[in-house]
Amino acid sequence: MKKLAVQASISTAVLLIVIKAFASFLTGSLAILSSMADSLADAVSSLITFIAVHYSNRPFNQSHRYGYGKLEALSALIQAAFIGGSAGFIAYDGIYRFIHPVTMDITFTGVLIMLISLLLTVSLVMFQNYVTKRVHSLAVTADSAHYKIDIFSNLGVILSLLIVKYTDWQWFDTVVALIIALYLLRNAWEIVTKALGEITDCEIDDVTKKNILNQIKNIKEIKGCHDFRTRLSGNLLFIELHLEMDGNLSLFEAHEITELAEQKIIELYPQAQIIIHQDPSGIEEKRLDHQIDGL
Repeated sequence: MKKLAVQASISTAVLLIVIKAFASFLTGSLAILSSMADSLADAVSSLITFIAVHYSNRPFNQSHRYGYGKLEALSALIQAAFIGGSAGFIAYDGIYRFIHPVTMDITFTGVLIMLISLLLTVSLVMFQNYVTKRVHSLAVTADSAHYKIDIFSNLGVILSLLIVKYTDWQWFDTVVALIIALYLLRNAWEIVTKALGEITDCEIDDVTKKNILNQIKNIKEIKGCHDFRTRLSGNLLFIELHLEMDGNLSLFEAHEITELAEQKIIELYPQAQIIIHQDPSGIEEKRLDHQIDGL
């Protein structure tokens, strides 16, 4: 599903580049040119995503026992760089046009092409959302994020074309282009933040952690839980925790309880990789929780 989503993204981006280049040639609109530059960055980013998704799905091996999932976060960083670069190009051209105004020739064909671009982008985002709801992928999520921005930028470009055509406010086209550039920069920053969070092993959200703990708290043999930590790598969720049990249990009994806890977590998160350590309840020891709390 991830590969199919990325293939659809690449195909759509290439088609958008062609039709927006034609529309920009017809009208001379900087807003359309900025949208085309964004689509060009999308195409390159989607190609990088495709490569990352392909290699991140490789199975565990001797040299990578945690898999290759973080390649998706790396690809997201590269995408953010391309998006930021596109925004810089648009901003530079926009400032230049304020100094050296350009007269545009807005045609109905240009507006029609941008409407087609809008429909293509909306269709792609709907499909990407369908995929990400079923398979966690930071790369596909990042890819979808800037296509969502494209929806608003396409609407802005269409509005710009209509206003310039019927009011002759040539400057409005440049204003829309600069607004698109700011949206792109914000989008790039959000992608960077998420990608760095995954690369640096940031904890998952509190709701997911609470769900995990709820899965095991009703197992009567478990007296407590500590040193609970998590991280994401691509579509894999890595979970580590210590379970506290009666110290008089046999190793076999402790193992059976641990297996039950793992099974309950996997029922909720099938892609989870779980490591559980058993501790006798009530013992005093140096814990990760103590270090984090400064104790």
